[in-house]
Amino acid sequence: MPSVLLGLAVLAFWLYSLFDVITTPDEEVRNLPKVLWVLVVVLVPLVGSVFWLLLGRPTRSRPLRMPGRSINDLVEPPRGPDDDPDFLRDLDRRMRDDD
Repeated sequence: MPSVLLGLAVLAFWLYSLFDVITTPDEEVRNLPKVLWVLVVVLVPLVGSVFWLLLGRPTRSRPLRMPGRSINDLVEPPRGPDDDPDFLRDLDRRMRDDD
């Protein structure tokens, strides 16, 4: 049983690393081109995944942000329908019309 759990943990770590390599933008990958990192992680699963996390993964020294958005955008965050007074007013009107 412990060997099965260890195997599942290694598989999960490998899949996480592979997904991380694939989704990392090309210009942020360190030390090797992205294609070579994919090959290293696929061909040498455990060691390649550790190398990716230590040597290839980009360092996050700048804050994460959504693409196409700047920090200076002062956009109101989306509201749920229960926070929208117009929606609640319309819902109340429709419920009274049903009676």
